[in-house]
Amino acid sequence: MLTNSLSPCITTVKVKESRDFYVRLFGAKITFDCGWYVNLEFGKGFSLQFMEPQPDQPSCNPVGLTYNFCVADVDAEFHSLMASGLVAVMSLEDHPWGDRGFAVQDPNGIVLYLYSEREPSPEFKQYFKS
Repeated sequence: MLTNSLSPCITTVKVKESRDFYVRLFGAKITFDCGWYVNLEFGKGFSLQFMEPQPDQPSCNPVGLTYNFCVADVDAEFHSLMASGLVAVMSLEDHPWGDRGFAVQDPNGIVLYLYSEREPSPEFKQYFKS
């Protein structure tokens, strides 16, 4: 299969809250919004959709779901998001597998892991494939 794009769609009763959260804090661009369904773009090639449950369709249970955001300056993003009032669910720290990151949660409980790449420790270098 040759896929042109791939994007998650979360079924939630918090469509408006999700839209506002990602626009305000992550700079998402709204490309479609009919109230019960919204499409958000985050730069080239990455988008998220949120939609209200339809008849006989449950809301998504995002327990265990994490979105990873690779950013240029994770320290600046950390300070900006903490200043906005978000609370880190994982502290800003260096990781031996090759990144420095932290995590917050969106209105649906989805974990958002923000990180910048770093040189991995020798124990993890062996796992990288070229």
